[in-house]
Amino acid sequence: MADLLVASGNAKKLAELRRILARAGVDGLAVLGLDDVAPYELPAETGTSFEENALIKARAGALASGLPTLADDSGFAVDVLSGMPGVLSARWAGSRASDEANRELVLEQIRDFAPEKRRARFVSVCALVVPDGEEILTRGEWAGIVALEASGSGGFGYDPVFLPDDAPGRTAAQLAPEEKDALSHRGAALARMLPHFAALA
Repeated sequence: MADLLVASGNAKKLAELRRILARAGVDGLAVLGLDDVAPYELPAETGTSFEENALIKARAGALASGLPTLADDSGFAVDVLSGMPGVLSARWAGSRASDEANRELVLEQIRDFAPEKRRARFVSVCALVVPDGEEILTRGEWAGIVALEASGSGGFGYDPVFLPDDAPGRTAAQLAPEEKDALSHRGAALARMLPHFAALA
């Protein structure tokens, strides 16, 4: 059994990857989170792009653990906000802001725009860094519009205010986990990484 470190303590992200691997029939790969390895100093996400931040996190994990390490950097890009919050999505309302505070600030900023002007997309970039130096990047995007109020109890982050084009009438937070895996930005980025996961296994 080969180990794969996911440079995240987010249990939902770990569960998502485990579901995707199981559905794809990738056996022999144990998915570990940050709680499963010796603690190390997490790097500052100083990149100006999703790609840079994903690589920063994956390189740090591979160096500290000696294990192949996967990291993702994801964000919410709103067209009328010039693609912001983007890489600042997790701290849009401040460095210690809650998901709710971040969502409320976005809603305040776009509330006066008509639906066709509230286009947005989720973006996810996954970086896989192997201790021998190999680095692989994959990217996924999920298009839709920003809802004017939050709905749904699933997901996290901006999911309750995102109405995907491919799930009409429901926010991302109203989708079943398996349905979200098949449609989402992170699901797409992870699916493109599957051949590399299989090679590790």
